[in-house]
Amino acid sequence: MIKGTFPVEKFNRIETPFYYYDVALLRKTLETIRNEVKDKNYHIHYAVKANANPRILKEIASYGFGADCVSGNEILRALECGFPASKIAFAGVGKTDKEIEIGLDNDIFCFNVESLPELEATANLAAKKNKTAKVAFRINPNIDAHTHKYITTGLNENKFGINEQDLPAAIEFVRKHNSLEMAGMHFHIGSQITDLSAFENLCVKALELQQWFEEQGTPLQLINVGGGLGINYQHPNHCPIADFKSYFHLYNKYLKLKDGQSLHFELGRSVVAPCGSLITRTTYVKKGVSKNFLIVDAGMTDLIRPALYQAFHHIENISSEGELENYDVVGPICESSDVFGKDISLNRAKRGDFVALRSAGAYGEIMASQYNCRNLPKAYFSDTL
Repeated sequence: MIKGTFPVEKFNRIETPFYYYDVALLRKTLETIRNEVKDKNYHIHYAVKANANPRILKEIASYGFGADCVSGNEILRALECGFPASKIAFAGVGKTDKEIEIGLDNDIFCFNVESLPELEATANLAAKKNKTAKVAFRINPNIDAHTHKYITTGLNENKFGINEQDLPAAIEFVRKHNSLEMAGMHFHIGSQITDLSAFENLCVKALELQQWFEEQGTPLQLINVGGGLGINYQHPNHCPIADFKSYFHLYNKYLKLKDGQSLHFELGRSVVAPCGSLITRTTYVKKGVSKNFLIVDAGMTDLIRPALYQAFHHIENISSEGELENYDVVGPICESSDVFGKDISLNRAKRGDFVALRSAGAYGEIMASQYNCRNLPKAYFSDTL
């Protein structure tokens, strides 16, 4: 069984569970992305919601990327960690007045507006501050991303975005308000998308809509296609970096930009998921009637994805080279859904063995909770451990 490389001897002095980040892999990922978009008018805004650990954010900002934020506090965190306001896009279906004001006060790059009422609120708040808010319309292209229903966001019946029938009213509203500047259109069709044909469909739809905007006398400065590129959760050791080459090549092939127009991406999971692992310790090995349970000290409070939407994470016993045995890997939380994996093949386990839940760098640490009055997991980094 091929396993990841971990400094297990150093883990002995650290209280589990904790998040461990491979900084070298993160840097290699960021370098790969930067190389793929060089010489193109492509702009990366890292999706802060995936992982807002300050060390992670500072590393990403150092590569010159921007930030995609979905709350006022994410904007403030991004600014604190070195992302320039001129590269911050603000999305989110329920922006409060306070959050919009944070964006206005810091002169952020763009507001991705998701409804006509939000457009009105943004215009009024900007006018009171004698500011001009640059806006992009988040449009529902009604494209099925073929991913889990909880992370599909581009259909007509999703809560996100403006439906096409509202676009004429939205354009007319912007024209009547000097406090707004129409910048472009924005999409985000879902997350953990591995069928790239969904992105091809998005390109076709984007070009159709761009033509429609031009017919309305509203040329677009930018097109923001969101993020959504998936990673290989099944084989983190063989495929540690997402297929950015195919992803960006697809957009270069199918979405031809106008002169002076820019294309924007909001990548999150594909940037940070592979570099992070949740490290937990085996508390008990419990023999059942027909199965074995590996009970670890991490739970759904530390990594909620498997409980929330049955997400798969590759699991490794990094303390053992014993014979392979099958286990249900479960946590200590008083909920039946506190299960990381069923019938998982692992090297024979004993009490005290370290177990790694791989590809947990996105939507892991950031979604941790203190349910059952548990402590939040700490984070450690490969270059400082």
